[in-house]
Amino acid sequence: MHFSSPLLLLAALNPAAAFSPTRSAFGTRRASLSPLYGEYGASSTSFYTTTEKQSSYLSSDELLAAKCSDPKVRRVIVDMLDVCAEITDALRTSLVTVEGTENDFGDTQLSVDVIADELMWDACKASPVIREGASEEDPEVRNTDEGGEGEFTVCWDPLDGSSIVDNNWAVGTIVGVWPKSTGLIGATGRDQSTALVALYGPRTTVLVGLDDGTYEFTYGCTPDGCMLEDGSFYPWICSRKKITIAEECKIFSPANLRAAQDVPGYKKLVDHYLENRYTLRYSGGLVPDIFQQFTKGQGVFSNPTSPSSPAKLRLAFEAAPFGLLVEKSGGKTSDAITGGSILDVQINSVDQRTPLSIGSARGGERVN
Repeated sequence: MHFSSPLLLLAALNPAAAFSPTRSAFGTRRASLSPLYGEYGASSTSFYTTTEKQSSYLSSDELLAAKCSDPKVRRVIVDMLDVCAEITDALRTSLVTVEGTENDFGDTQLSVDVIADELMWDACKASPVIREGASEEDPEVRNTDEGGEGEFTVCWDPLDGSSIVDNNWAVGTIVGVWPKSTGLIGATGRDQSTALVALYGPRTTVLVGLDDGTYEFTYGCTPDGCMLEDGSFYPWICSRKKITIAEECKIFSPANLRAAQDVPGYKKLVDHYLENRYTLRYSGGLVPDIFQQFTKGQGVFSNPTSPSSPAKLRLAFEAAPFGLLVEKSGGKTSDAITGGSILDVQINSVDQRTPLSIGSARGGERVN
């Protein structure tokens, strides 16, 4: 019996469920793999890019004009791209040090956390289309619109990956945008007008949800065909159009592995991936660990919970924005409790936590 990867995780979270992984539908020999898995590198386990250079690239303004019909949504996207560029520049010039302050959860804040959060607040207050803001660092919806004409409530995780940023590993910013008609409390992830996720690595790339799917923008690139009349370059170019996440996958990212000690089904699921030679790609940073699904075109990320390892992911700040982008790309999500989409979970508090499974629709097989 075939199940989607979110349902695989749901079964894994139920210790009473009979779980018996079958042999994977995807063979381990290259000759037996579908075209999706024909891009192995020399190690036979790594997936290398097959993206070819284009003769020209659309600027963010050109792409948004064509693929985002609502001018107010276009404006909030532009405002968020601008602040992601500012955060990029700040990260390039800032040391990672302890700030001497704590967030609402008692976590010691790093200098880069504070800088990114302040830039996000400044951007929201300056935007004519944003009415409210909420930060993962201070989970309370606050008014940002003195004129009263704003349209959107914006929720963000200013710098996801604080525990790995000192290693100079990739980190990111996650943004969810809800309309005035729903606000945040009582809404669901499906009500979002758009979502953005920025990845700060060797390059800065941002995923954006538009009318017909998910697109990737790259900051500060200077390929041929992107020069303006004055000799400068577009600040943002569209580097991937209408991204598709394949139904099948061979990449897995198992978060919260401590839960495998409490939930036998989760341990069996991880064993299933290993026995069937899935490629492990997990950094401990939510943004790079899910972002790879858009660049590699496949993958499964799972973050279950157990009594000794409770949920840490925030529904509004992390799960819902990523969920919108993944489902717009053909992937699936699960709340890992009911098996339903994470986008259908009602947001009842700003800091609401959730388990999550997200990625390729068919990440494996199981039988009862």
